[in-house]
Amino acid sequence: MKICSVRTELVYVPRLRAYDKVTLTALGPADLSEYGLVFIDTDEGITGIGEISTVFFPHGRLLCELVDETLSSIIVGEDPFRISYLMGKLDEAITGAEPAKAGIDIALWDIVGKALNVPVYQLFGGMVRDRIPLSYSVPFGEPEEMAEFAREKSAQGFRTIKVKVGQGAEQDIAAVRLVREAVGDERRVRVDANMAWHSPKEAISIIRAMEPYHPELVEQPLPRRELDGLAEIRRQVSVPIMADESVWNPQDAMEVIRHGAADVINVYVAESGGMQNAGKIFAMCDHANVQTMIGSMPELGVGTAAQIHLGIAMNNLCLDSDTCGVLYHAEDVLLTPLRFEDGYAFPPDGPGLGVDIDEAVVERFRQPPSHN
Repeated sequence: MKICSVRTELVYVPRLRAYDKVTLTALGPADLSEYGLVFIDTDEGITGIGEISTVFFPHGRLLCELVDETLSSIIVGEDPFRISYLMGKLDEAITGAEPAKAGIDIALWDIVGKALNVPVYQLFGGMVRDRIPLSYSVPFGEPEEMAEFAREKSAQGFRTIKVKVGQGAEQDIAAVRLVREAVGDERRVRVDANMAWHSPKEAISIIRAMEPYHPELVEQPLPRRELDGLAEIRRQVSVPIMADESVWNPQDAMEVIRHGAADVINVYVAESGGMQNAGKIFAMCDHANVQTMIGSMPELGVGTAAQIHLGIAMNNLCLDSDTCGVLYHAEDVLLTPLRFEDGYAFPPDGPGLGVDIDEAVVERFRQPPSHN
């Protein structure tokens, strides 16, 4: 089997709004996902589907251009089963651009699964669990709004609620307190700073003020490169610390582990450069006794399906995960929706990723929406 062509489709998919306004976190406003779909065609009539998804610069348009104009020529004519070899060639050609590489990686795994007539999770060692328990994020708002939002998600079955913080210490602490009161002790409440705090001293002070509300963990309290600061926070508070933006590839994960900077690593398919690299990070964490979960950009259906397949096969997926990016969007691009029930994500049926694209929906999302 040989790769005949690689092509991308740029899509602009609206995000759901929170509190009747554009969703906002410490990373900024999020009203639209500018993502890419990757299609890899083979000479045996099998097409693999991948997804380029990121909330960080560069976004979808530039990453699609990178795939179309540079990365595609590196793999055309090659055997799609040689995933390690092909991803190595892409790494040699360009440093970074992990979400673009992830789109290719996902499509290659989809091809192999389809060719062998098995779901992708079988290619990663088989099913460890039949579903993934989910976390759902509460965006910025007034503390009372955030608490009501959390109450609604808890009632829908989500057992873990992630509170986005970075609005100022007083408001953040109030939000965590009210969310805890809203969801009760039977739900887990975690805190995500998205790099919003400026120093270990500030982070330690705020986390200690949140400790009475029993946060499960605090995610990425400092900017990504401040690993010594993360380690200092970890030594000074009783709440586990999770690294997210600090881990963009297996090398980053090794540095976090070496610095003792986190109790938990949030593993991304997109940030890692694909499912293969994400699997490597899981293996590293397993050997280092660092807990794991799967994080979200949030992805559309193709990227979410890839996350679910990976999570289904990982022995050391420890915590409720964010494998429900589709649920943050007004609509998805799949013909058959992914299955989410009672706070769990289930793997799609069928070989490969088990998903197909709804071309009519993609056609509608090829241009950004006009704002009058």
